[in-house]
Amino acid sequence: MLKKCMDDRSLIIPTKNIGIKDRLSYEEIPVQILGRQVCKLRTKKVASVKVLWRNQFVEKAT
Repeated sequence: MLKKCMDDRSLIIPTKNIGIKDRLSYEEIPVQILGRQVCKLRTKKVASVKVLWRNQFVEKAT
């Protein structure tokens, strides 16, 4: 089922600075590490790093 699209100008990403290649893809470049976290599982520890990418906002960091 499709839902009505609500126009939200804050979600538009400027495409002037993004170099799109022939295969309609682009390279994400990390800019800054925002945080680190170590999750403890039963027998091992897993490190997680939050990264700010070049063409994204801080709210969209992964």
